[in-house]
Amino acid sequence: MAAGIFCFGHLADHVGRRPAFFTYMIMAAIMVLIYSRLSDPIHLLVIGAVTGFFVNGMMGGYGALISELYPTSARATAQNVLFNIGRAVGSFGPLVVGAIAAAIALLAALYLLDFLAMWLLIPERRGAQLD
Repeated sequence: MAAGIFCFGHLADHVGRRPAFFTYMIMAAIMVLIYSRLSDPIHLLVIGAVTGFFVNGMMGGYGALISELYPTSARATAQNVLFNIGRAVGSFGPLVVGAIAAAIALLAALYLLDFLAMWLLIPERRGAQLD
């Protein structure tokens, strides 16, 4: 995770936030699908690290992305609301995993949905002046 966050920041600075998020989202979807099919402990360990790199690495860009999208007067509120909504939705994860055996493979669909949302809703802001 830490290496993914570190690399995400450098990638976002070099190619822009949207391409960095797109890359990580696609790779997260692929890695989650691969990870969900593994059973060997060594493969789970190694591929789990690569999966964590992409799945958790995007965390390094959310603060900058939200800071660019909201004015200073609403920034802290926006970040707290968005992160806590994410936590609230994520809290249903164990229930879903317990109810559906194949829920981990379905997680990849969330990254594809996230990719589509970012593609349609968030403009590239690299080099934009902040207020």
